[in-house]
Amino acid sequence: MQNNRAFTLFFISIASFLVFTIDIPASQVDDIMAKGNKFYRDGSYEKAIDEYGQLVNEGYFGTSLFYNLGNSYYRVGKIGYAILYYEKALKLSPSDEDVQHNLNFARLSTVDRIQPLPKFFLFDWWESLLNSFSENGWAYIVFVVYLLLIILVALYFFARSVVQQKIIFFSSIAVVFILAICVSLLIVKVNREETLKSGIIVKQAVTVKSSPEATGTDAFVIHEGLKVNIEDKLDAWVKIRLADGKVGWIENNLVKQI
Repeated sequence: MQNNRAFTLFFISIASFLVFTIDIPASQVDDIMAKGNKFYRDGSYEKAIDEYGQLVNEGYFGTSLFYNLGNSYYRVGKIGYAILYYEKALKLSPSDEDVQHNLNFARLSTVDRIQPLPKFFLFDWWESLLNSFSENGWAYIVFVVYLLLIILVALYFFARSVVQQKIIFFSSIAVVFILAICVSLLIVKVNREETLKSGIIVKQAVTVKSSPEATGTDAFVIHEGLKVNIEDKLDAWVKIRLADGKVGWIENNLVKQI
């Protein structure tokens, strides 16, 4: 099932080179963004949030939109929401240095300093490679490498000498190997996005319970801006896991999914 979604994403990403659709006209999107930007420049950050939020509510998403929202929320002191939208922007554009810089800066204002569980260095390397691109980014890479393979196969049949055929043949083998790696990374990335859900705490202080009920035993306290993994949901409660392995339950309105 995950493989099917990966290949579906692959073909959707190919189509996105040619077409981009949205519920509201592009001109209206530009007007709303311009109004939000003007409010931001004028220091009317709440009004800027309203304008940007209108696009989010309409289903629009983009690195610039999330980045601007993060900046606006940071200006009004809502660190949790600022980090939330910086994370959303980074999810779309993992290599954007401005987003990463502002996210790191916003994290300095958080209370919690959670030490993650140690990982084997190869796992860290794998995670870094996997997070180098978004789902669409890996899909685009798969598409480009696939096109390169098709071109090499065509060139093989038009080669004028045995030497040229040998060079193209071995080059094709290398490209097939690269394509297999990229497809594997795409599938893993899709699987991660499907199974691993992350969220940001948006309330100033949250008491985590040991069970999904208000009368449950208090387990520990976390604060606004902390990133957590969302593992389960039961009625109005969600099960969260911290980077250090702690697990507990909180009301689902206290955390917003990235």
